[in-house]
Amino acid sequence: MLQKINKQLERIMPVITPVSVVIGVLFAAAFIPYTNWVPWIFAFMTFAGSLGANLNAFKETLKHPFPLFLTLVILHVLMPAWAWGVGHLAFNGDAYTITGIVLGMAIPTGISSLIWVAIYRGNIALTLSIIIIDTILSPFIVPFTLTLMVGSRVEMDVLSIMGGLFGMVVVPSILGMLLNQGTKGKAKTILSPKLAPFSKLGLAVVVMINSAAVSPYLRTIDVKLLQITAIVFFIAFTGYLLSFFIGKLFKGDRDTVIALTFTGGMRNISAGAVLAVSYFPPPVAVPVVVGMLFQQVLASFYGFFVDRHYSRRYYEKTHTA
Repeated sequence: MLQKINKQLERIMPVITPVSVVIGVLFAAAFIPYTNWVPWIFAFMTFAGSLGANLNAFKETLKHPFPLFLTLVILHVLMPAWAWGVGHLAFNGDAYTITGIVLGMAIPTGISSLIWVAIYRGNIALTLSIIIIDTILSPFIVPFTLTLMVGSRVEMDVLSIMGGLFGMVVVPSILGMLLNQGTKGKAKTILSPKLAPFSKLGLAVVVMINSAAVSPYLRTIDVKLLQITAIVFFIAFTGYLLSFFIGKLFKGDRDTVIALTFTGGMRNISAGAVLAVSYFPPPVAVPVVVGMLFQQVLASFYGFFVDRHYSRRYYEKTHTA
C-alpha cells in the first residue's frame, strides 16, 4: 500500500509544492505555530532520501570524478554568479531580494533530483554521490557564497547557518548512508520504500509552514511579486538548460547528461526556505519560496525535453545506419 501511495505521489510531484505554497499562504494562522517542527521534519526527509547511498557509489564516482567536479562548478560558481548578476540588473539596490535570489542558487542540489534521474534512467551512482558530497560541503559553501556576494549588504549569522545545515542536512545524510552501508543494502530495500511516501508528505508540510511564515509578502499580488516570480523562473529555467548543454559540451554519455541536468538544475529549495525563514529578514525568503512553485514543474518539463532529445538521436542513428 505504501509503495502504491509513493507512486501516486511521484506522479503528482510537479503539483505538490505549488499547491502546498498556496495552502500555506491561505491557512497561515494554522501552520505558523509549527515553525519549530520544520528542522526536524526536514532532517527526517534528508535521512530517508539518503538511505540509497553507500560507499560503493562514491568509489565508482571517484574513479571518474570530472562529472562530479563539473556539477559542483555549475551549482556553486556559475549559477550563484548568474543569479547575482541577474538579481542586480532586475532589483538594483534591493539587498533583501538579491540575497534571496542568490540564496536560492547557492544551496545544495535537491535530493528529489534522484527521483527524476531514476525516472529517466540516468546515472544513479553519480547522482547519489553528487547529492551526498554537495550536502556535506554545503555548511561551508553556502555561507561562504553568501558572504562573498551579499555579506556586506545583509547581516548574517554565519555560524547559525552552518549549524542549521549540519543538523538538517549533513548529519541525517551521513546517518542514512551509514545505516544502508552497515545493513549491506537492506535499509534501502526494506526501510526506504516505507519511508518514501512520508518523506514526500513531509516535503508538503515543510513547504506549507515556510509559506505561512512569509504569507504577508505573498498574499498581495503586486508588480514586484510578479517581477520576482518572473526572474526566479528565468534563473531556474536557465539552470537546467545550462547544466544540459555543459554535459553535452563535455561529451558526456546519455546517463551522465541526465544526471548533470537534474542535479545542476534542481536545488534543495526547502532547505533554502528554512534557512531564509530562520536566519534572514522575511523579504529574503520570498524569492526562495516563490522558487518552490515551479522547480518540480521545470524538472518535469526538462525530463520530457531530455527524453525526446535522446529518443530522436537514437531514431536518427538507427535509421541512418
